Amino acid sequence: MKQNLLQQLGDRMATFSKGQRQIAGYILEHYDRAAYMTASKLGGVVNVSESTVVRFADELGFSGYPELQRALQELAKTHLTAAQRMEVADNLLGKDNILEKVLLGDAEKIRHTLESLDKEAFYAAVERIVNARNIYILGSRSSASLAGFLTFNFRMMFDNVRNVEVTSGSEMFEQILDIGNNDVLIAISFPRYSKRTVRAVQFAHHAGADVVSITDSAQSPIAADCDQLLTAHSDMASFVDSLVAPLSIINAMVAAVSMARHDAVSQRLRRLEEIWDEYDVYDKNN
Repeated sequence: MKQNLLQQLGDRMATFSKGQRQIAGYILEHYDRAAYMTASKLGGVVNVSESTVVRFADELGFSGYPELQRALQELAKTHLTAAQRMEVADNLLGKDNILEKVLLGDAEKIRHTLESLDKEAFYAAVERIVNARNIYILGSRSSASLAGFLTFNFRMMFDNVRNVEVTSGSEMFEQILDIGNNDVLIAISFPRYSKRTVRAVQFAHHAGADVVSITDSAQSPIAADCDQLLTAHSDMASFVDSLVAPLSIINAMVAAVSMARHDAVSQRLRRLEEIWDEYDVYDKNN
């Protein structure tokens, strides 16, 4: 939307019909719940017809109720506290068959990601990574685990990989101070988005580096300044987002890069195996 959705609802409240005011009032008070309701359920909660809810979405300038629902879900992702997100997740999942619901939901996220992912951007990112002078990898908060996994795998293939620590803003900029042309920054961020990651992306972009953003949508704050945008479907499974879909993108990226550098990677891995054997890194009893 061109302006904050909740602000628009408040500003236009006097112009709505009685039924529309009931819908708008409920969304203003409970947008976290409304975001995951069908049009029929929302209508039932506020005592209006499903068709009234659909027309209300049209009145706000959306192409239909699903687009309004997506806008509310985006709002919920970025504005809810961890405690509020947990409450929403509890309402969505219920208490029965949690294992099945979460795993099937994760499988659906991977399928949806595959269908919507920009494949040209993916392979362009792989090419830039293979030919990069330096590869910087950045992920903060929950995304740090993804950044660490990618760093671990890329360091087995390259000697120019730098994992950017974000314990403090000043130290982060010191680590990317010399980033520039022919370098690549791979930035990973999911709701609730880290301000430090956003600032690092802006810095790297203005310094002339190629920026690969792995995030949840084109509306993400790290999407505007990136060169390759890789979006992974992510919904709440608890007070944090499920990260299986971005992990699948990272797995595919590692595989594609290793294939592009097959001979060099193979030689490097054989050398590493010799070192691991010499220093008894892995347990071979089993």
